Amino acid sequence: MVLGCLPCCSHNGYQQIGNTGPRFGVRHLQCILVFFGLAVAYSLRVNLSVAIVAMTDRNASNPDFPEFDWNESTKSYLLSSFFWGYVVTQIPGGYLSSIYGAKYMLFYGVLICSVLALLTPFCAEFGGWELVVVLRAVQGLCQGVIFPSTHTFLSKWAPAEERGRLVGYTYSGSQFGTVVMLSVSGYIASSSLGWPSTFYIPGCVGIIWAFVWFYFSYSTPAQHPTVTPSERRFIESSGQARRPSDAGREERPRPPTPWCSILTSGPFLVLVLAHCANNWGFWTLLTEIPTFMKNVLGMDIKNNGPLSALPYFAMILLTCAFIWLSDALKRRGTEIPLGFSRKLFNTLGMWLPMLALIGLGYITEGEANVRLAIGLLTAAVATNSATYLGFHVNHIDLSPNFAGTLMGITNCAANFMSILAPLIVGLIVRDETNPAQWRIVFFFTAFVYFIGNLLFMLFGRTRVQSWNAPLPTRTPSPGDGGREPNEAGEDRAPLIDS
Repeated sequence: MVLGCLPCCSHNGYQQIGNTGPRFGVRHLQCILVFFGLAVAYSLRVNLSVAIVAMTDRNASNPDFPEFDWNESTKSYLLSSFFWGYVVTQIPGGYLSSIYGAKYMLFYGVLICSVLALLTPFCAEFGGWELVVVLRAVQGLCQGVIFPSTHTFLSKWAPAEERGRLVGYTYSGSQFGTVVMLSVSGYIASSSLGWPSTFYIPGCVGIIWAFVWFYFSYSTPAQHPTVTPSERRFIESSGQARRPSDAGREERPRPPTPWCSILTSGPFLVLVLAHCANNWGFWTLLTEIPTFMKNVLGMDIKNNGPLSALPYFAMILLTCAFIWLSDALKRRGTEIPLGFSRKLFNTLGMWLPMLALIGLGYITEGEANVRLAIGLLTAAVATNSATYLGFHVNHIDLSPNFAGTLMGITNCAANFMSILAPLIVGLIVRDETNPAQWRIVFFFTAFVYFIGNLLFMLFGRTRVQSWNAPLPTRTPSPGDGGREPNEAGEDRAPLIDS
């Protein structure tokens, strides 16, 4: 083992710097706040998909509230309008969060989305569906900054040793918010509060979160007034002394964004393809499997809130399980290259859903097969959570300084796949009751998963890229042969704490 031979490094590939800060510290509180912020954001994202059933069918909810005569075409506009704005602000969101601070981008993103949610019932009743489409598109614009800003935030607060763990736990907030909204919105709409409450409740919670976040959060450890010196040192020095892939995450003037270098970087382009493949498969599962189950298997799960929430709930549980698995391997003292760690979990997160899709392609009508289909769908979505420890965190590996910008670019491209995938399915499936046509969809999606992860395995990298920051000049130390830190070979780290 290369790093194991260096006298300045411990057996796990990190230099020892003394105190590592508290086991539960300010960095964890910051990530908990982000967890709930993502939960609120995703509850605001999915509330219309559930509320629209009650809004267009008085018998499905409290009949004392207005009912709208919206056809399927109108519903499609309403549900897709969010993504029109969402893809536009991905790249600006990552760029601006690195300049002005992730704290402020997350604050304004959630706050404006929450206020717009409060206005939705009024706009629907008095402005018509066209106004709701505009409002949802603006909501998408505001939410587009949240994901890349979260990555910028985590690149500042997550030490290298805890990066995978903190990223995994934090992003599971999006599933938590989805589970809560899908599970309770049907009951809320049927209560005396009616369907408007599915907008009012998460909107009010979002406003409360925004001001709690504004008061307690800080964009970097250096700005936080109560972080201990040992914890701050642990977080900030992990970028300089512990391993090469974190170099450059110090508090100093931010270098200009190297757009040309980013867009021509091989490891980054592979990351884009992996993210696109993942979104193609993930959103095909979530948007098309319910149609398959209704028309081929005769079971409608779209209007069953708890059943719709099941895959997301399982995803939360498996996120914790994958993190536990990684920690267990670390406790055994297993020294594993960081690149192998990322690729292992990415393989679990993309090839296990691939196998589930192949299995779905052979399912036919029957009560037992319905249960099998639900199990395969749940397994496919849940195991995808392993990618939180794979390509999802790779942006920070490649460039701690520009992690938010990288996430903005990849998430923008990947969300075009989310829009394109259902259109391709529509071209293949002419008869929604024909299992053979659905089999083509499942096999093609499995192929996309396979190729996306294969490229990441072959060409993905974890070492910090040269364009992350100008390399400092360095006087060679005796005995190191004049070798730069990045020449120590492929990064090595415990399986998850990276």
